[in-house]
Amino acid sequence: MESLNRMALELVDEAMEFADELAIEAFELDNGGTVLDFGVDATGGYEAGLLLAEIQTGGLATVQTEAGEIAGASVPHVTLHTDHPALGLLCSQKAGWEVSTDSFEGLGSGPARALVAEEDEFHELEYFDEFDLTVLSVESIDLPGDRIAEHVAEQAGVEPSGVFLPAYATGSTVGSVTAAARAAELAVFRLFELGYDVRNVQSAFGSAPIAPVSYDESVAMARTNDAVAYGGEVHLTVAEDFEEFDRVPSSAREEYGTPFEDIFDDAGWDFYEVPETVFAPASVTVDVVDGPTHVLGETDEEVLAESFGYRS
Repeated sequence: MESLNRMALELVDEAMEFADELAIEAFELDNGGTVLDFGVDATGGYEAGLLLAEIQTGGLATVQTEAGEIAGASVPHVTLHTDHPALGLLCSQKAGWEVSTDSFEGLGSGPARALVAEEDEFHELEYFDEFDLTVLSVESIDLPGDRIAEHVAEQAGVEPSGVFLPAYATGSTVGSVTAAARAAELAVFRLFELGYDVRNVQSAFGSAPIAPVSYDESVAMARTNDAVAYGGEVHLTVAEDFEEFDRVPSSAREEYGTPFEDIFDDAGWDFYEVPETVFAPASVTVDVVDGPTHVLGETDEEVLAESFGYRS
């Protein structure tokens, strides 16, 4: 597989070329790094969110929108498909980099993680990227500056001028879109955590509703996670069966049925104090090639309607 960062940079170039049409803004830092504002101060939109989701997967997924319905209301959904789920989802899209420097707090995802390659996924899959430019998508209420670009450059082994930082707030249109694109990634990550060899996952398809935008980051955190945990649907094609597929969907957890607002409140709104097992799609279908098909979990439109603030 060629460099995830190289493929992502092609999409970053596209984003900068069509910045006006995407309602995003790009600017160069004093140290030469580049920030792309997808939804901190910039407006962003569905197209920007779809493109950023593809950037986050290193260009290894197709991301689109489709019509859907929740509790009788028309709700757009994001769909993501990839034939490279281990690399595209775990080695790139996963939000596995806590970006914490001075007064800045953010969550990083994208192919820059594959240049650092310290997480268990990279050692298990034996994938370590090499490239002189890199992309780290940063989810934060603040735009990253020179210090963040230097931190990423130092960790990734590149020059600050080679760092590209697409940024967005959870409480933005792009935040809602990219969160909905994570249903398949969360399912594959759960399999990895359960000890399944994710190289056996041949293809992954995920769908989840786009949560209504709230500029209150706490509300946005709750809604975007509810969208996947109670509305996310995933289909996986795998080469080998597994006794614990039933532990993948969110409905396998004791917390199922509890809105994320309550889950985060119990954890003091500390993302890292919430058990990883609650971050999973509502339903998962696992099609074992030349074997059984496991249909697991269920969506919960009642919880979604409450979380999304539906009124009739």
